[in-house]
Amino acid sequence: MIRRALIILLVVAATFATAQAPTPEGTDASKIPDPEKVKTSAESVGRMRGALKDVLQKLEEARNTKDVVKLNCVNEKLTQIKGLLRISEQSDVQLQEAVARKETATAEHEFTKVTIARSKVEQLRAEAEQCIGQLAFRTDENLSVEVEVPDYLPPGDPTQIPPPTPIDSRPPPASPTM
Repeated sequence: MIRRALIILLVVAATFATAQAPTPEGTDASKIPDPEKVKTSAESVGRMRGALKDVLQKLEEARNTKDVVKLNCVNEKLTQIKGLLRISEQSDVQLQEAVARKETATAEHEFTKVTIARSKVEQLRAEAEQCIGQLAFRTDENLSVEVEVPDYLPPGDPTQIPPPTPIDSRPPPASPTM
């Protein structure tokens, strides 16, 4: 619980520190009209909800494989996404209120928070996919591997050198006195 609160606090602090920064798309938030900010913010929150669903599926996949390493990795990403989504939903509502009150600075700030959170959520989604793709450090004792040998390969094992052919006859003596 403390870890989750710390993550949320760090995200909020980072968004406040970069409130006047340009959006990840490279567009300054002050140059975007207010109705477009509201629309883009709502779309961003929707995409973050989609990312949350994707990561929840990855979590279920990790549970089904009973791989603790993958499960912990995905769960960590999921917790961060939930915190960012919660902040983004609140910022989206505050953005709509600021636009209605014609508070431009507040609207820009809330829009920037949603935009930054969206890029972080996309990054966390990719990291969660990497969690599922990574090799586990534990193997199952029932693990079996099947190898299919293509037909076009020559028969035999190229790493096994055949023994030398045996000598059938003895060579002539080296000295005529024997």
